[in-house]
Amino acid sequence: MTALSWAIFSEQAPEIAHFGQKRIDGKVSYLATVRENGAPRIHPVTALVGEGSCFIFAEPESSKVRDFHHNSQFSLHCSMSDSSGSSGEFQIRGLAEYVSDEDVRLLAESICHYRPASSYQLFELKISEAMSNCYRGGRANRKRWRAVI
Repeated sequence: MTALSWAIFSEQAPEIAHFGQKRIDGKVSYLATVRENGAPRIHPVTALVGEGSCFIFAEPESSKVRDFHHNSQFSLHCSMSDSSGSSGEFQIRGLAEYVSDEDVRLLAESICHYRPASSYQLFELKISEAMSNCYRGGRANRKRWRAVI
């Protein structure tokens, strides 16, 4: 699976990326991971988008960290403000990469909307597919991007 940084996604699909950043940056979203037995698992998370990357911090003992170390595939969907979808939907799929570089961690902390514990692990969400959906006049306006190298 090809998975690219937020920066490349943003270059290739600026309209979808801009909309997505407004829908997920610093807000509660729902992260789907894959358990060791192959079953899906959902986690509420706060994604961070900035400086060309999409990050999440996670407690080292959390199930999402265990899932990522076993299978790095994920899907992230924004939360919805109402049942009509008036704020629009945004979803990305891809691969979560563990970040050990201290300079990248400092960068992620600089764009973070809260103070992550020093023990938290950092993951960059690399994107293979992004989808947006806005409802204009009761009609769905769907846009999709797929990673291309």
